Amino acid sequence: MRIRKAGKITDKLWRLGTEESCVYLLEGSKSSAIISGGLNYIIPEVLRQIKEFDIDEKKIAHIIILHAHFDHVGIIPFFKRQWPRLTVHASQRGWDVIANPKAIEAITNFSDLVSQNKIGARHDLSLLDWKWRNDIKGDRLAEGGKIDLGGITIEIFETPGHSSCSISAYVPELQALFPSDAAPIPYKDDMIISANSNYTQYQQSLGKLVKLKVKILGADHYVCMVDNEAENYISNAIVAARDERSMLEGLLKKEVNVDQAAKAYVADFYKKNPDYFIASDILLSVYRQMLKYLAENMAK
Repeated sequence: MRIRKAGKITDKLWRLGTEESCVYLLEGSKSSAIISGGLNYIIPEVLRQIKEFDIDEKKIAHIIILHAHFDHVGIIPFFKRQWPRLTVHASQRGWDVIANPKAIEAITNFSDLVSQNKIGARHDLSLLDWKWRNDIKGDRLAEGGKIDLGGITIEIFETPGHSSCSISAYVPELQALFPSDAAPIPYKDDMIISANSNYTQYQQSLGKLVKLKVKILGADHYVCMVDNEAENYISNAIVAARDERSMLEGLLKKEVNVDQAAKAYVADFYKKNPDYFIASDILLSVYRQMLKYLAENMAK
């Protein structure tokens, strides 16, 4: 079953944000954590939902960056400045990315581009202090790391491939997995494979996650899955990633070069999915990265 709207998923777990950009609120007896950082334009929605769902904001002590792409870190600076008590968590590589001025410039520019397309004049984000500066510091997470919320534990797995800084969060008490884009994006009836940095590592990360018992799978985009679909999602993703890799390698053999192959793929994608939330030029850069890796790997 798929949950698309914000609200309570199960005892101790809420989905917040919008359909295409969601974050999760996990509550323990001692403290609560926001898992993932979404897009900047969901800030007003998250603030409203915290009040509407009667969530105790004073208990929120942690916010976890699962990877440092613009559509997964958008709410972090605002909430850290609003609630200085928050501990911001990310992988070491995630903090390295955020410390890079070029990466921060890309996060800001891409966030502006997508937010203008999605919200128009509904919210004036200039009134919110959401942009990344050098004032956000925090904790480093690595494989085997744990965050104790009191009766609820968040376990960390390093899952590179989508990005070099990707981590996944797992809550054994709920059998809940939050893989971010280390697992395919569940868009409509498709699985969108986004192995941006290293396709082989992406497949290896899926092989690590498939060993976990999962009853809830909280994706960062579009849906939260429960029951049978959540249980089978990662094993199905392994098959989808293998098939997608074969298809992309075939496309590289057919097209003149990586750039032409990426343009052909993205043009076909938007013909079928004109309402996808990411702007076409951003997705084009993603597939250039993926195809470049595959082309180099094939050449070896």
